[in-house]
Amino acid sequence: MGKIGKAAAALLGLLAISEAGSSAYFYRRTMKRNKAKVERTMKMAGTDWTQYMPLMEERKEFMLAQPHEDVWITSGDGLKLHGTFFPNGGAKKAVICFHGYTSQGMSDYIGLSHYYLEHGFAMLLVDERAHGQSEGTYIGFGCLDRLDALKWIQWIMDTIGEDVSLMLHGISMGGATVLMTSGLKLPGSVKGIISDCGFTSPKYVFTHVLHSMYHLPAFPMIQIADLVNRKKAGYGLDECNAAREVQKATVPILLIHGSNDTFVPCSMCEEIYENCRSPKKKLIVTGAAHAESYYKDMKAYEAALDEFIGGVIK
Repeated sequence: MGKIGKAAAALLGLLAISEAGSSAYFYRRTMKRNKAKVERTMKMAGTDWTQYMPLMEERKEFMLAQPHEDVWITSGDGLKLHGTFFPNGGAKKAVICFHGYTSQGMSDYIGLSHYYLEHGFAMLLVDERAHGQSEGTYIGFGCLDRLDALKWIQWIMDTIGEDVSLMLHGISMGGATVLMTSGLKLPGSVKGIISDCGFTSPKYVFTHVLHSMYHLPAFPMIQIADLVNRKKAGYGLDECNAAREVQKATVPILLIHGSNDTFVPCSMCEEIYENCRSPKKKLIVTGAAHAESYYKDMKAYEAALDEFIGGVIK
């Protein structure tokens, strides 16, 4: 029995070391800016962007031809955060745009920039912390970025005026960011929030990815990552959850999601919608993969924006 007990203890020790190593590897690849790679994210998301490249090149040329400037703020925890501001001729309505995981402000809104600029909006395309030109070692996954969003809202009010009519628009991680922001006390200038394929919390989107793409159990990897993240990044992986935050929302919300999204499942959109206590609308784009909804059915997407924005900005 002694030999068996020692062998079992040794095996358990090896398993614990292996699990700890796997958790550390997962954490670094997911949470640290120098390890999280856009190519890996695009592969996991599975969206075929090649079919939209001609349109995106055309829209990018239009966007870059508009007057724009680099702007900077400092986060509550001392990070220098970057954004690109398109004043659009001194417009009195504006949209702050939040990008997806491993992306940056000037990438995710190439298509939508045409809609907003043509509809008379100033645009602020922010680089969320640990992305683009913004500082930060650990990715905020909306949990920290929602506090940065308050700073960007104040920047817009200081720049354009407190009478600005302001929309928040987020895609993927940016969608989670704006939904998490909805639970905070927002100034009256914020008229509406648009979330495209936002997730509930990093805990649940990581769990989904581990199950569906890596065929791995979430326990104890998520629990270990949560403990490490609390120590290193300062927040828990389910500390802020969009489905809980929208229960406190007072600003109208439009939710958009693709029915074929395998990266952030459409069920998360349904959960958020059911929990939302503010005026709400929903658009599910049939056949759209992750973050593809605008390009998959531009007519339906823009019609939903027209109806929603028209109802909140008079």
